[in-house]
Amino acid sequence: MPELLRNDLLRNDLLRKDLLRKDARFFVAGTLAALALRLVFVLHFPGIVDDSRLYADIAMNWLQHGVYGITDSGQVVPTLSRLPGYPAFLAAIFALFGWGNFRAVLLIQVLFDLGTCLLLADIARRVLSQRAAKAAFMLAALCPFLANYSAAALTETLEIFFSTLALDLAVCGLEALRQRTGPPSRPRVAPWLGCGVSIGACILLRPDGGILLAAIEAYLFLLCVSAMLKQRRNPHHDARLLPIALAGIILAIGALVPLVPWTLRNWHTLHRFEPLAPRYANDSDELVMVGFNRWIKTWIAEYTSVQEIYWNVPGDAIDVARLPRRAFDSEAQRQETAELIAAYNQSHDMTPELDAHFAALAKARIQAAPLRYYVFLPAMRIADMWLRPRIELFPSDPRWWEFNDEPRWLAVSIIFGVVNLAYVVAAAFGLRRWRQFSGIGLFLSFLVLRSLFLGSLENPEPRYTLECYPVVILGAAALFRQVSRLRE
Repeated sequence: MPELLRNDLLRNDLLRKDLLRKDARFFVAGTLAALALRLVFVLHFPGIVDDSRLYADIAMNWLQHGVYGITDSGQVVPTLSRLPGYPAFLAAIFALFGWGNFRAVLLIQVLFDLGTCLLLADIARRVLSQRAAKAAFMLAALCPFLANYSAAALTETLEIFFSTLALDLAVCGLEALRQRTGPPSRPRVAPWLGCGVSIGACILLRPDGGILLAAIEAYLFLLCVSAMLKQRRNPHHDARLLPIALAGIILAIGALVPLVPWTLRNWHTLHRFEPLAPRYANDSDELVMVGFNRWIKTWIAEYTSVQEIYWNVPGDAIDVARLPRRAFDSEAQRQETAELIAAYNQSHDMTPELDAHFAALAKARIQAAPLRYYVFLPAMRIADMWLRPRIELFPSDPRWWEFNDEPRWLAVSIIFGVVNLAYVVAAAFGLRRWRQFSGIGLFLSFLVLRSLFLGSLENPEPRYTLECYPVVILGAAALFRQVSRLRE
């Protein structure tokens, strides 16, 4: 490694240690506050939901029977409906602390979440300032949404941790690429390989973890295009095109290789080429309600309808009175929809014939208003996921705006809504003022790509935007850097 590059990396490491040493009391106090907040959720609001029990069932079958499968009528049946990342995490904890010990799971997740706070401080230190690093740490430490999900046996906490780790390593790799003293033929391997492996962990937790890979690769591609244009204008200019391209290759290898064992298992055991998980988390023998799902996307725009309509099918009745007005284009269509729902409510089962009728209804609605289906409704779903109070893990009324809930849960809904809005608005202003670090495109690409993807879903759940909260917190922390500069 060239001497100047080694000195720069050493200086960066010293700055990090200096920040922790100089502000040791601050970080200790912040960590204790973060721990206390998360323990409140673990002790009083533990989130053990249906998905938690499904993951636990897979984990215990994996441990006890050596089969990655679910229990169906007393039999263990191999499955590919869930990726193996979170079941593996649960299996490791159950093996150490006892079968079904969800309390241990949540406490370990709290430690991961505290790690996320420190990683965000490190990113902010690298790209903003030491003052912003402290702000990012506290914004993450006291974030009620991160704390809430650390107390839920779901993939979000681990997904956020590995996403933040990947972003931190990507920033390290970009810092090295900007150095003009290193060898022009290759990038630093460790940051990009580590970034790729971290993204691989994200993908093994949730298939949409691949969006982060797409975002970073897209940013590197733009850097390559910029480098090519610079070299065309000035052939003697060191645009470092080859190191950028190699960084993208190393990143892809690190992210995709961890998927190989899972892909081979699915091919060997279930005779299906499936490197991720099915779009609707279904096994081979389960009906995919393509028509019904397409009809849902012709009108759904908020999480309330997910709870009241979408999650009821199959198995529970649909209350046609809960459908919003935008679900019908005419009185005749209202009557047709009511008849289809009445037919479903007779058995609470979505048959292929009934699904085909919903598909025909969806086709007619899309043809009548394509902009509504492809533009306006996705935009409304994105807005709902970003701005809705994040209360889905509480026994709060999803129709909080009707003010019919118990006073304490109504207060929680309003407070969480205000806090979420404050984070989002602060991030918007902070990202707008963020000028010094050219790599802001890295964070914005992840924010935009993930939001666009989420807008295409028929189940707009607020938790899906939580993976973007590291970027939100960094954007909000940028405001503190601006204030610091103004005071100086």
